[in-house]
Amino acid sequence: MSFGKLQEFIELAKKAGVTKLEYEKADEKFAVSFVGESVTPSYSLQSQVAPANNVVAAAIKPASNLKEITSPFVGTFYRSASPDSDSYVKEGDSIAPGKVLCIVEAMKIMNEIEADIAGEIVEICAENETYVEFGQVLFRVKPNKA
Repeated sequence: MSFGKLQEFIELAKKAGVTKLEYEKADEKFAVSFVGESVTPSYSLQSQVAPANNVVAAAIKPASNLKEITSPFVGTFYRSASPDSDSYVKEGDSIAPGKVLCIVEAMKIMNEIEADIAGEIVEICAENETYVEFGQVLFRVKPNKA
């Protein structure tokens, strides 16, 4: 992420009035914390973040051939676009990069979470309409063989 994008991220957090905002994509993680009037941004490169408040998920290691798709931020997990709609995906479905897998609502914004790999959904790790943490595993995917 460029410095300009990082500044936009910080401004978004300020405008939203949150005390902490985190973002993760690929191997990048960005976090902004507010203490009083000061802003403390942090930037780190991480390949994986352990799920917060989920001891069972942290203790159970997925098969090494599975790819975990995690929540890029804190919010509410939705399996479909509306209560009357079918789920975006179910276990056993084949997916391709760009396929919408779910929605995570954060700060009243509905964010579509897309697949970044081709494969098969092996496990859906979050319950519909539940709160998810930053870095929490949402899906486990068996990647297609190249």
